[in-house]
Amino acid sequence: MAWNDLQEFLAQLDKQGELKRIDTPVAAHLEVAEIADRTVKSGGPALLFTHVTRRDGSRYPMPLLINTFGTERRMCQALETATLDTLAGEIAGFLEPEIPDSLLGKIQMLPKLSRLSALQTSTVSRGACQEVVEKAAPSMADIPIIQCWPQDGGPYITLPLVFTRHPERGTRNIGMYRLQVFDDRTLGMHWQRHKGGAEHFRQAASRAERMPVAIALGPDPSLIYAASAPLPPEVDELMLAGFVRKKSVEMVRCVSIDMEVPASSQIVLEGYVDPSESRLEGPFGDHTGFYSLADQYPVFHLTAVTRRREPIYPTIIVGPPPMEDAFLGLATERLFLPLVRKVLPEVVDMWLPPEGIFHNLAILKIDKRYPGHGRKVIHAVWGLGQLMFTKVVVVVDSDCDIRNPAELVWRVGTHIDARRDLVISDGPLDVLDFAGQAPSYGGKLGIDATRKTKEEGFTGEWPPIILMSPEVKARVDALWPKLGLGGPSRRSQ
Repeated sequence: MAWNDLQEFLAQLDKQGELKRIDTPVAAHLEVAEIADRTVKSGGPALLFTHVTRRDGSRYPMPLLINTFGTERRMCQALETATLDTLAGEIAGFLEPEIPDSLLGKIQMLPKLSRLSALQTSTVSRGACQEVVEKAAPSMADIPIIQCWPQDGGPYITLPLVFTRHPERGTRNIGMYRLQVFDDRTLGMHWQRHKGGAEHFRQAASRAERMPVAIALGPDPSLIYAASAPLPPEVDELMLAGFVRKKSVEMVRCVSIDMEVPASSQIVLEGYVDPSESRLEGPFGDHTGFYSLADQYPVFHLTAVTRRREPIYPTIIVGPPPMEDAFLGLATERLFLPLVRKVLPEVVDMWLPPEGIFHNLAILKIDKRYPGHGRKVIHAVWGLGQLMFTKVVVVVDSDCDIRNPAELVWRVGTHIDARRDLVISDGPLDVLDFAGQAPSYGGKLGIDATRKTKEEGFTGEWPPIILMSPEVKARVDALWPKLGLGGPSRRSQ
């Protein structure tokens, strides 16, 4: 069954030894981030800080949660699946059209029909996120919002679900955008130009209208992930959450604006942005491992705060990889592979290395069928959703272990002729990319590291890979324990 809320998920992590309570006083200014950075890089547990302090030493009245998704195991637990590939297989099966022609076939369709119903949200009259309502003088002063890095422009909310609605069509978008704290009632709204929230804002600006915005903090884990997922424009992220949790998401109407938010949230910030107002936001220590520069962004004004009586504030830090967001990215890589295959069925697997910072490097292995196939995939990736931001695309043959960096580098180094196999192009880049020739635009590189055919200009003879015979390997495997040599008993090939 779906996690009802964050507390239920944390209780399970605690039971399994995956949650560490820290009762020692720790400062929200930099100290929480440094502890979290060391913990995620060592594969450590989720951290629940119960005594977070302000700059003046006083204690925040609520605990702070971080490194919630900081291992693949916890990412799987958050999405309630044995493995990410298991859930990806369910998505692939859901995407395949089936027309049952027998009673048994119709019965077998029932789970899929049940999942269809989970894609729709339901509305409740009151949610746990509204146990306490502050409208007269709303403030964010009691939330232990951290400053992550020394040169950040200030404290940042880093794990928000930002709800907006298209001013004309009424369609909903949920994005995960960093929010700089200017003061207790205003935030910098950092939605990048390619994001759904930014498009809604542009539409509101064209009508010279204020746009209502709701910021939900800490709903159940599947909703947090869904907000980070690169869904197509105008596709509701709550549909993905409902599919993952096999249960529709309960929503509750906000108290000061015409919006709905997840009833299971810990805290909800209600307010608006005015198209006529902007403020300098940043710098911010970003997932690139560098500070993104300050720039003008819209300002969120708080009109109400609603929360649980005993809320938990969830947050995350990004920076030099690997960080906690690497596992959110891993989930996206695995869960969206079936969607990539719907467009590019020749793709066998895909790897987005954490050090590639999501948009900088994509490795694909393909079932190569004809001359130019590798180049076709490279160009297709640059036209496929948010993969359009990818700076470097590497395509290899289906027998390459793309998650083995040693084998991958070996294949690329031995399989390419630089003049023949490199594809140079131009196109959109992620807003956070600082190396491009212009903001959000720059050069791209495709590397076709597949075996080449004569039709592709290869005039020599492609040599076979050196492999030991299976019989000899089996005999040596049996002998190995008696040799006293230590190390691995099996070769990688």
